[in-house]
Amino acid sequence: MSSPTHIPASGSFPKRSILLHWVMAALIIATLIIGLSIAHHSTIHYAGLFTLHRTLGFIILALVLLRLANSVTTKHNPSLPATMPIWAKYAAHISHGLLYGFMLALPLVGWAMLSAGGYPITLWGGCHIPPLIGYNATLWAQLRSLHSCLAYGLAFLIMGHMAAALFHGFIRRDGVLKTMLYRR
Repeated sequence: MSSPTHIPASGSFPKRSILLHWVMAALIIATLIIGLSIAHHSTIHYAGLFTLHRTLGFIILALVLLRLANSVTTKHNPSLPATMPIWAKYAAHISHGLLYGFMLALPLVGWAMLSAGGYPITLWGGCHIPPLIGYNATLWAQLRSLHSCLAYGLAFLIMGHMAAALFHGFIRRDGVLKTMLYRR
């Protein structure tokens, strides 16, 4: 039950924002799982999984750019609850900024890593992507480490994001979670 001191978040996100959020959430989680699988397990499906991983990475890159454009052009995003402490509002804004930063950086670093390694960048369906940079074995090794660190960082950010959403939905019951749920 909500306490009378909890003023709920106002409104909800537009349906296209909600759709982009959940489609990207599913794609990112799938991409992280596939990436961890190909990085830590040898499998007879390595080539297919790697192609799927690259393809999803490029789809995520396109969608995060679309999502950024959507967030800039959408005027009716819900506000955070008035009773939410200012530090929590700052933390929410910083964590969202970090999520966007990681969602942009991870596919770009992956693209640069493959380019520096001299690998052909082929997506599902045989689509070829041009290299982002030239061959450089040392840079490839550095970018590979960075790509892994970013992937783990994004996974931890997602877990924190999910924990905060559940906290708002089931502990505070302040309407923040409901703003990103589809309602008819």
